[in-house]
Amino acid sequence: MNRYFIELAYDGKNYHGWQIQNNAYTVQEALEKGLSTLLKSPIGIMGSGRTDTGVHATQQFAHFDSPIVLEKSEFLKKINGILPPEIAVYDLRAVKPDAHARFDANSRSYIYKITLSKSPFFKDSHWLFYKGLDIEKLNEAAAILMEYTDFESFSKVHTDVNTFLCQLFEAKWEQNGQELLFNISANRFLRGMVRAIVGTLVEVGTGKLSTQDFRRIIESKNRKEAKAAAPAQGLYLCRVSYPESIFI
Repeated sequence: MNRYFIELAYDGKNYHGWQIQNNAYTVQEALEKGLSTLLKSPIGIMGSGRTDTGVHATQQFAHFDSPIVLEKSEFLKKINGILPPEIAVYDLRAVKPDAHARFDANSRSYIYKITLSKSPFFKDSHWLFYKGLDIEKLNEAAAILMEYTDFESFSKVHTDVNTFLCQLFEAKWEQNGQELLFNISANRFLRGMVRAIVGTLVEVGTGKLSTQDFRRIIESKNRKEAKAAAPAQGLYLCRVSYPESIFI
């Protein structure tokens, strides 16, 4: 067997997240069907991480094993001809036999997009938020995140994890006209973590919560203390990094 990493992107609007489920169409299922059709053999894939229903990815990675040696340009042309239009594969790289898309990732980055005014082009890609947001307060609260490693307050409940610890590398807001963009990077993320953080941060940005309230929410380690999750359509997995040593 030959192990490969694929780099891909997808519009998650019509998918029930990344991971295969019963009675729901997912990105992983679409990819596995496409690869199995192309390679004329049952192919399973492992992604760098899950994304929830409606969440997008501008950069996602997955690994799979092929019974034959693949040539990149031919593979990319054929697989993109098979896959639905919402999913595109950008790259194919041979990796070592034990390379793993999930466990070998050094970091993952997400971006959350808010639009402050209605746009017909943003209805499926941004959270439309009419209320005023104070970007200085947003960044004051975002900086507090960097002081902590336990993010149980922002994790979905009843999730099967051994630890709620995550090492954050970045958490900041930037404004581009009527767009507000939240950038966050870490070694790992909990289920629902980014959307819960954004949903709580906007309460600071509107003045409903103070920065000290935000700190108290983190320290409570209680999801009930955090606010409602931000809508899925504004969230994008945008970067996954790996050590170069896994590639052939």
